[in-house]
Amino acid sequence: MVRTIQRRPVSRPRAPARRLPPWIRVRVPASGLPSAVDALLAAGRLHTVCQSAHCPNEAECFGRGTATFLILGDVCTRRCGFCAVRGGRPAPPEPGEPRRVAEAAAALRLRHVVVTSVTRDDLPDGGAAAFAATIRALRAALPRATLEVLTPDFGGDAAALGVVLAAGPDVFNHNLETVRRLQARIRPQADYARSLAVLRAAAAWRPRPLVKSGLMLGLGERGSEVSAALRDLRAAGCDALTLGQYLAPSPAHAPVARFVPPAAFEAWRRRALALGFTAVAAGPLVRSSYHAGELLGAAQPGRAKGRV
Repeated sequence: MVRTIQRRPVSRPRAPARRLPPWIRVRVPASGLPSAVDALLAAGRLHTVCQSAHCPNEAECFGRGTATFLILGDVCTRRCGFCAVRGGRPAPPEPGEPRRVAEAAAALRLRHVVVTSVTRDDLPDGGAAAFAATIRALRAALPRATLEVLTPDFGGDAAALGVVLAAGPDVFNHNLETVRRLQARIRPQADYARSLAVLRAAAAWRPRPLVKSGLMLGLGERGSEVSAALRDLRAAGCDALTLGQYLAPSPAHAPVARFVPPAAFEAWRRRALALGFTAVAAGPLVRSSYHAGELLGAAQPGRAKGRV
């Protein structure tokens, strides 16, 4: 006789909600374009990180006719303390997804396309082949567009990373997310040194993409730790950087330790530029893909223009 043991789901301790400061203002467009973008994505059975991660900029970006595509489903094999994307057992990859992403990007007439994914530790290559297939489909549909990928760490698999880089993205983004001390609490299945190794490998690839990363502030990090993370990113060959305010998706997620004022973000932006980053976007509502084309244009003038 097989005995079934029922396990209670593990829940994170709930923290009281914190009132947002006056400098955090979410822009809501007056046009009906967000509904049109939403309908287009639904028709293509596509996911976006804007929706799955509860991004505060969703209304603004959809209002501009842009979105960051989330491939390989909307269920992640990891459960990071900061992320709103559902954790669990994902469905198998859909073979037609790269084509549908390319069709949606062409319908939106995007000039800079950003593709990210959930982490798929269940797949032998971590989803690298799906990234490469999506890049190829986008190149065929939008040959003049610049392409950016925001990837997981592929478990440190150099061969999987090489599959993505060989497909030729213009921008390779992998987020460090937070300082070394907070990694185990915020990204328990990731690793600070592994993420830096991923960025270092991308910077050594030829032809070299623009290498990009991002940090969240407000999780309890110290100023000296942020400075150390910036130096580590530059040493790994990171060119472009995003710095944004962490906003807890729910009371069950890691709590906000501090709301960082705009003046502090500007000070960090200047410090990062002084360290040698070629382009830095910093502010309370800045996210990894927010105005990504403009950041590429700042890092490499003339490369990216127009939406996203």
